[in-house]
Amino acid sequence: TESKPSEAASLKRGRPQVGLGLNPEATAVMTVVLSLNFLSVAVIDYAGQVIAEEQRRLDTLTMPRDELIGECTAIVRRRFEDPDLDVRSVARIAMGIQGITDTHARAMLWSPITPLTDIPFADILEAEFGIPATMENDCNMMAVALQWRDPERYRDDFIAILLSHGIGMGLVLKGELFTGTHSSGGEFGHMIHRPGGALCRCGRRGCVEAYAGNYAIWRNARMMSEDAEPTDVGDADMRALAARARESDGPEREAYRKAGEALGFGLGSLFALIDPAPVAMVGVSAAAFDLIEPALREAIAQTAGGQHSKSISFDTEPNELPLIREGCAMRALGFVDQEIFAPGVQQRTGSAGKNVA
Repeated sequence: TESKPSEAASLKRGRPQVGLGLNPEATAVMTVVLSLNFLSVAVIDYAGQVIAEEQRRLDTLTMPRDELIGECTAIVRRRFEDPDLDVRSVARIAMGIQGITDTHARAMLWSPITPLTDIPFADILEAEFGIPATMENDCNMMAVALQWRDPERYRDDFIAILLSHGIGMGLVLKGELFTGTHSSGGEFGHMIHRPGGALCRCGRRGCVEAYAGNYAIWRNARMMSEDAEPTDVGDADMRALAARARESDGPEREAYRKAGEALGFGLGSLFALIDPAPVAMVGVSAAAFDLIEPALREAIAQTAGGQHSKSISFDTEPNELPLIREGCAMRALGFVDQEIFAPGVQQRTGSAGKNVA
């Protein structure tokens, strides 16, 4: 009888497989992230690797308009002046910022990190460097990054919530990032939790953020007045506060309970509209989610959106910067694919390191 080829041999029949990968030298993008008292820039190659970066501390709350714009353009200019960087390879600049950006991704409309408003950062960067630029909401960029990192969990419907100095949200519905008709959308932190309640950084009262932002948790843990002005609380201080809350049932633990309650009622109201979806908690207070979760789930269960509260899943990521930067990079690289490479010949790298079509 005729012998049959082994399964292993049959899998090897046909043309030899060629390993393909992205050519990191094909192009590069630049990301700029502006948050409370912090500015960073990174140059990222076509394979998604950071090839140059810089970080700076600055006082965003007091800086005049020209000085803040100047810092942002200067940090970008220093990258372009780097002798080790091929400036001709940079095809796009994407800037992420905490606050409200316009739906056209051109301007910062309002941000809690500065009293300044209506700054067209994208237009400013384009005019200064002659490279296409966008201006993105930081929480939206966290959501974009999560889709790339874990597409099984973060696919059609999910939420990314920033638990940091402020409370923000990136919302994905049916696989698409939600944005409003005029602004970037998703201002979860400024939904009202208690009308006329605690003072928020936005100047209103009773916002979710006024109970769940870092400054709010700190304010309640120290039993300060709800009228006390929000202050910048360092990450180390927040980690120490969480440690004390775990040690004893005192005002620190109660502050986290209040944060969980505000977040839970807000999420429950949201889930009444869109049905439960996976949630990613991001930021330094996400590391204290064990202190927040019990009250959060209890609050959700009291809402219409809590009918399936036990099926709601949470994941945590204690550092928002890598996600924001990655989301900006994905946005920028997507532009490169669609607007530059798609019309022409796309370059890929074969197993021998050569470009192939």
